[in-house]
Amino acid sequence: MKLLEVLQGLDYEVLKGNTDTEIREIQNDSRKVQPGDLFFCISGAVSDGHTYAEDVAAKGAAVIVVEKPVNVPDAVTVIRVDSTRYAMGKISSAFYGNPSEKLTVIGLTGTKGKTTTTYMIREMLERSGIKTGLIGTIEIIDGSQKIHADNTTPESMILHKYLKNMVENGCKAVVMEVSSQGLMLDRVAGVDFDYGIFTNLSKDHIGPNEHASFEEYRDWKAKLFTLCKTGIFNVDDANAAYMMEHATCEKLTYGERTDADYCAKDIELYREKGVLGIQYALCGKLDAKIVVDLPGEFSVHNSLAAVAVADQMQVGITDIQNILKEAKARGRVEMIPISDSFTLMIDYAHNAMALESLLTALRAYNPKRLVTLFGCGGNRSRDRRFEMGEVSGKMSDFTIITSDNPRDEEPLAIIADIETGMKKTDGEYVKIADRKEAIRYAILHAKEGDVIVLAGKGHEDYQEIHGVKHHMDERDLIREILEEEDVTNICGYNNRYFA
Repeated sequence: MKLLEVLQGLDYEVLKGNTDTEIREIQNDSRKVQPGDLFFCISGAVSDGHTYAEDVAAKGAAVIVVEKPVNVPDAVTVIRVDSTRYAMGKISSAFYGNPSEKLTVIGLTGTKGKTTTTYMIREMLERSGIKTGLIGTIEIIDGSQKIHADNTTPESMILHKYLKNMVENGCKAVVMEVSSQGLMLDRVAGVDFDYGIFTNLSKDHIGPNEHASFEEYRDWKAKLFTLCKTGIFNVDDANAAYMMEHATCEKLTYGERTDADYCAKDIELYREKGVLGIQYALCGKLDAKIVVDLPGEFSVHNSLAAVAVADQMQVGITDIQNILKEAKARGRVEMIPISDSFTLMIDYAHNAMALESLLTALRAYNPKRLVTLFGCGGNRSRDRRFEMGEVSGKMSDFTIITSDNPRDEEPLAIIADIETGMKKTDGEYVKIADRKEAIRYAILHAKEGDVIVLAGKGHEDYQEIHGVKHHMDERDLIREILEEEDVTNICGYNNRYFA
């Protein structure tokens, strides 16, 4: 591919060489450069790619994209741009054939609810016959395989390659989480967004190496709505008006407000055979009864966002109703139905704010006991442990303190920190360091009407100890426990998950 072809739409200056240069591949890692490659000099937090310019030139790089002059032989074409990160996105898109233009691209941004809503939307579109890829916190699904995700929003060069794979694998749409970091660092540069969804906003990702203030965090989130054709906004959130004011796209709304385009009214919580859910009357652009087997008012908003996208993509209301009843997201209020008498669920809540939000939602179901099992990660702030211990002690009827990812710390030391926060409350608790044994204790001591939350691991299927990741999936642990125990001793046992 000629250099001139991938520079279309970019402002640039040719410092050396010419744009007729042929490109073999694009790279942002100097170690991977081969003869004929284009290399992006990215100025990162740890290193500056410009310092590798001579090295990649010696390896035969044909083109180097820079923000500032570099000293390389005249045989190398050097292109100067204002931002190599932005240029990397635009050039990557062109190099891979502008794949986002061949897909319906749905981007979600906000503080909470992105992961659950992306899975809801994907499942809805897939079951409606629209093959859909996914890019998110947990994984990338490219229409052929599932790949572990390192960042919520991958670097632009990787992102566009995944989008290219999706097109080649027959996908017609992709739903993706768009982080504030992804927007700030131009990881979505070159992506042609059809829909942007605003879920909600609260103080998060503020501090060193993230955002300097809430206002900065908010403004980067708002950028998505200058990139998409249609924005879909949760009008119940206090920041929706700001997002809409600064948006340049067409606007649709959802929420409990009666003037929302997709409105939920007559909301009811329900509990049936150990399953917690919500139901409501959908009104506005559609009229129907919606039932979702996921708990909490946040499930109303997550499902409304999914309804709005599905309706815009011509999914019928009957399909919407049927699919939402069964929609699930791995590790996000994921219920493991092993009993008709109590509720067992797995959730990723791994900080005090997330845990408090989850427990508040579950309290609304008036459980006989709210039982919370959790640990905290090693090599992380001790304050998080104190805070989570205090939240669980105040909001749970019973807490089981266990291990999470101890990393380089001793599990018992982490548990002791959690206990410090717990002791500020009157909450009852027990300490069981082995997570499998802690889960066994929770199941065997469950009472009718209990809601038991296994918090912190969520979608993760490993435990990190002294730098080594060991396989540990809570679903596997639960299955093993059921195989090892006399299930007649388990309250209301009726396994509908592993059957």
